[in-house]
Amino acid sequence: MTRQLARPVGITATGQCYPERRVTNDDLSKVMETSDEWIRSRTGIGSRHWVEKGVGASDLAVPALQMALDQRGMKPGELEAIIVATVTPDTMFPATACRVQDAIGAKNAFGFDLSAACSGFLYALTTGAALIASGAYSKVAVVGVDVMSSIMNMEDRATCVLFGDGAGAVILEPVPEGLGLIDFEHRVDGSGGCILHMPAGGSKKPASHATVEAKEHFIHQSGSEVFKFAVREMAEGSRAMLDRNGFLPSDLKLFVPHQANMRIMDAAAKRLELPSDRMVVNIDRYANTTAATIPTALHQAKEAGRMEKGDLVLLSAFGAGLTWGTVLLRWAY
Repeated sequence: MTRQLARPVGITATGQCYPERRVTNDDLSKVMETSDEWIRSRTGIGSRHWVEKGVGASDLAVPALQMALDQRGMKPGELEAIIVATVTPDTMFPATACRVQDAIGAKNAFGFDLSAACSGFLYALTTGAALIASGAYSKVAVVGVDVMSSIMNMEDRATCVLFGDGAGAVILEPVPEGLGLIDFEHRVDGSGGCILHMPAGGSKKPASHATVEAKEHFIHQSGSEVFKFAVREMAEGSRAMLDRNGFLPSDLKLFVPHQANMRIMDAAAKRLELPSDRMVVNIDRYANTTAATIPTALHQAKEAGRMEKGDLVLLSAFGAGLTWGTVLLRWAY
């Protein structure tokens, strides 16, 4: 069953922001037992950007959103809603969306945060599109942002080499018939939550001396289990999305997967029988920025002239939860 919106909604502008500090694999090899070859061969990552101490998610989200607004020629006061997808908010409350709204001067917008880890941007994208399709709103900003360096254990080589910090933003608006979001699918399997999670810090296990000493406020991941799940669900979900809408993989202009691991991305593209030039890749330069990978990849693809108005684009993500999802759209600008 297709999940069509009541009226066409599409992306009309994009933006991004990365911290200035660039950390290469060679830089990491100086502080832990690793090497450029070890990281590249297992992940495809060559470098990542990390914030300086004291920089939070909103500090990256604001310039990313401002870039999108400038690209669209839209004033902040025109925005009606701001949805921020993140698992590393500035604070538990208020929501990072509230901080972004205030900092950017979007005086007429309401906002909220959405937590679905690496699937967060896609969940937020369709949530924002549904607000517009309802007829209640017409200009919605969606931001995917994470400061993963704030929850990384630098003693855990298996995870700390994987992540970077960054933000990507899009503007959603009503678009002409035939453009915008065509279909989407989101899923959750909570039974797999333990294979990728942060054990403490919430109401179930509040912060204490014991949780800090046990390093339970960092990312914990079972890499092999995540790998198998990701390859299966990204490939099968993407194929199912195309099949139910009557498209072949060859109809795609671009496949934009979540940038978690180059081997996962290559495996998904291979199962879709897609040539490498149809897939957007930025993991080599920025690593896994969680909710920011897909919006930044979209921005970079558009800036590089890799897609034009009317092109068919498929977005696919997976993340902690376990969560996963796909979005099929025709590019709107």
